[in-house]
Amino acid sequence: MASLADRVRGNGRIAAGLLFNLLVSICIVFLNKWIYVHHGFPNMSLTLVHFVVTWLGLYICQKLDIFAPKSLPPSKLLLLALSFCGFVVFTNLSLQNNTIGTYQLAKAMTTPVIIAIQTFCYQKSFSARIQLTLIPITVGVILNSYYDVKFNFLGMVFAALGVLVTSLYQVWVGAKQHELQVNSMQLLYYQAPMSSAMLLIAVPFFEPVFGEGGIFGPWSLSALLMVLLSGVIAFMVNLSIYWIIGNTSPVTWKKSISAQQGSHD
Repeated sequence: MASLADRVRGNGRIAAGLLFNLLVSICIVFLNKWIYVHHGFPNMSLTLVHFVVTWLGLYICQKLDIFAPKSLPPSKLLLLALSFCGFVVFTNLSLQNNTIGTYQLAKAMTTPVIIAIQTFCYQKSFSARIQLTLIPITVGVILNSYYDVKFNFLGMVFAALGVLVTSLYQVWVGAKQHELQVNSMQLLYYQAPMSSAMLLIAVPFFEPVFGEGGIFGPWSLSALLMVLLSGVIAFMVNLSIYWIIGNTSPVTWKKSISAQQGSHD
């Protein structure tokens, strides 16, 4: 009886985590699109803000004894930090260059790619029922791309790159948590500042830093507040992604947000 109660409590925690991730993921999609359309804030600079706020949030959590940091070798996190940069930058570029509906639908292709990576690179097997669900997902994305009246070639390139890098990132998150024996906060605490440093070096080569359109440009107070709010929500998204993958699997996380796909236009 105690075992059944523990399972119910565990499933309840996972369901609550999935629901929370769903809500904050929807919020950040609309908020980021609003920032791009109404303020034109640069993409990589917004991503950098997300990473910095994520690290600051974790630093505060650590000071409040919510978790205890664990010493990790930077070399073990290098590819993960790099893929985190690509994951957020390419998905934001996809959102910037596509309609929200196309952006959301393209994200659905992450599930088939994750399954392909885990099957061919990690020798993980999936049931026939899960494999069959990939057919309508793939066909739906292809049909949407073919008949999209607002088809944007550059947007689809960014969407494809976003799907590939996001899939690698999510598989590696789960693998690293098990390999290094760390929880979601401990891993993200070390990985977020590494990703921030990488983007800090890259931003000046791709976007203005000062002046009009730069991260330190003359932005209005409302724009700065929206960017800061986006960073706070990004912290919630990142933390919930790590927690879900650490407690379930990358495929479970992708299936949990499938309710978003096609629900916005």
